[in-house]
Amino acid sequence: MQRVCLALPTMRPCPETIAELAEEAAYAVANFGVEVHLLILDTTEAAEFALNAGAVAALEPTPGVIVHHLGEARQREFLRRVTERSGAPDPGLLLDLMLPGAVAYGSCVNRLFLGAAALGCTSTHLRNDDADFQVLDGRKVFPIHHELLSIGKPAGEAAAGVTRSELDPADADKPVMLVSGSFIGELCVDISEIHELDPAIYREVVRLWAPPVWSDEEKDAMVDVSFKGAGSEPFGTDESVLGVPDIWDVYMCNVALDHRGYEVLPLLPSIETIGSDYVLHHAMVHARMPGVVHNRHIVNYYTPERRTGAGFIAYQLRFVKFLLSMLYLYPVYGGMIDLGRGMLDERHGLRIEPILDLVRGSVDWDRAGNEHCLDVLDRSYRKLGGKYAELADVVAGQRQSLLDEAREDAERWAVLVEAWSALVAASRAEGLGAPEVAAG
Repeated sequence: MQRVCLALPTMRPCPETIAELAEEAAYAVANFGVEVHLLILDTTEAAEFALNAGAVAALEPTPGVIVHHLGEARQREFLRRVTERSGAPDPGLLLDLMLPGAVAYGSCVNRLFLGAAALGCTSTHLRNDDADFQVLDGRKVFPIHHELLSIGKPAGEAAAGVTRSELDPADADKPVMLVSGSFIGELCVDISEIHELDPAIYREVVRLWAPPVWSDEEKDAMVDVSFKGAGSEPFGTDESVLGVPDIWDVYMCNVALDHRGYEVLPLLPSIETIGSDYVLHHAMVHARMPGVVHNRHIVNYYTPERRTGAGFIAYQLRFVKFLLSMLYLYPVYGGMIDLGRGMLDERHGLRIEPILDLVRGSVDWDRAGNEHCLDVLDRSYRKLGGKYAELADVVAGQRQSLLDEAREDAERWAVLVEAWSALVAASRAEGLGAPEVAAG
């Protein structure tokens, strides 16, 4: 029986999300005959963890659905065993890269990948705790429907399960390693208030995300589509397309990935940086791997803590660090585009060696571009005034450390990429331990 991992990282109480994902898992079992491991990696504090644990305990046992709810202590113990078993010269450093003492989106997803390997799953289906499923005629619209129709299958076979195929016949034997929908609702990055205050400043800030070699016209076109997902049109009927996806159609919180991708390349372990979890998508798309894009979009919403006080400053700093990370990511992405199918081996799997060379080569990139980025942000935030002027003061006070951390993140990623295959093998050997809710 095919075993899959439905994965939820969380750092906040989300009992409703847990209940919804249990429903999605039951749907997958009933309609596709798979065994679903619902893996919840939870880094909340004790009282909040108890709310999530209560939601897990309240789930009715469902045959074929196994629920694992791991708090930070259990995650750390699992990772300690894995890093030591991997034979790495510095297991303590790897443990810190996998479970740092701060928010790290890429690290959290990397932990999910190792958890999926430990559970023997062939694919990981990623969700988030600040999104809802759409509803049509009283029924929730589960993305796992399209994911399980295609993920891991030879693309030629997957063609029977989509509404339209744009597959190159030469790619028919290649596996479908990525299936994704997008989102509707609020922007996936919480910067819409900047647009409300001053559209011109919004455009200038978002343009900082674009590759510096692009023309002004290309940067403006990027601004027009950035962070907007699939817009606002609600789900009506299923649509899915098989082919090489456009990177703009792939959303990290509504995606299924085949183990032959994530067991090769880990995500950036960047601390306090949004958008650090898309590099694997880029590798697959730029290698021209077949994938499926569908319209079972989730509904994105904002959690209140990111709009005021310390929560506002913390979230916006993560956006600043996201912009700074591009200095080191664009050379990697550009190299991936140049390599194209050269990133694949004879079995159509990702080759890590050329990717690792790109990652190492990005570390010493001239950071003048990031100096310019911070100058533009400082000017823009001060024009906006109010809490954005306060944000400008914070960014200015941390300027040197922000520049240094962006480079250090690239260095730490190279370390993790090099150690990743050993960590995956050690995870498989260790296993994850007993679940909280076993199959009924």
